[in-house]
Amino acid sequence: MSSRDTILQAIRSSLSVGPEPERPPAPEVWPRATSDHAALALRFANELEAVQGELIRCPTVDAAAQKLVELADGSKWPAIGAVDGPLCTQVTAKLDRARLAWVGEDVQPAAIAELPAGLVEAQWLLADTGSCVVTARTAPERLTCYLPETCVVVATLDMLREHLPAAWEEIAGKLAQPGLRGEVVIITGPSRTADIEKILILGVHGPKRLVVLLVG
Repeated sequence: MSSRDTILQAIRSSLSVGPEPERPPAPEVWPRATSDHAALALRFANELEAVQGELIRCPTVDAAAQKLVELADGSKWPAIGAVDGPLCTQVTAKLDRARLAWVGEDVQPAAIAELPAGLVEAQWLLADTGSCVVTARTAPERLTCYLPETCVVVATLDMLREHLPAAWEEIAGKLAQPGLRGEVVIITGPSRTADIEKILILGVHGPKRLVVLLVG
């Protein structure tokens, strides 16, 4: 065991001693006006389009799997890096195995950066900003959101929430689970900046393209 592992183990042991601290209540920053999935989906679609994201509606997981193949063929991606998860597993079912690279804990950042596209699954969708909330269990999973030129997010209709406060209690509960000590990534459109002469440039600090496969 390395010195780094020893230190991390000591921290984990210290954190595990004593009762679990009580989580603060969800902040009521904004009122919750609706939980209707159709209304939330429409708002999410409009907000995602406003930040140059692309939404592909899929009635079923099988249809989403076919759309992913069409997306990969149309974009001429030789490979797709995918985070291991139930939705990603189902959506990649029709993809040629030779074009699929699962992103494990031992995958190096340079290898992820060479992938033309990364596939991750959202846990929540925020309708008011067109954002995808992704829990990353490891550093490679987090980097899959950032390093490939295209980020593909798969999600289901029941993940839609009106805004962040409406999802806060669920997010806090999810991250309190012992096996999830990673980070939460909030993806709002492709990476963009207008630092140089106020000209909008996509893909400077992250993916140049964001595609959301919304199932349901």
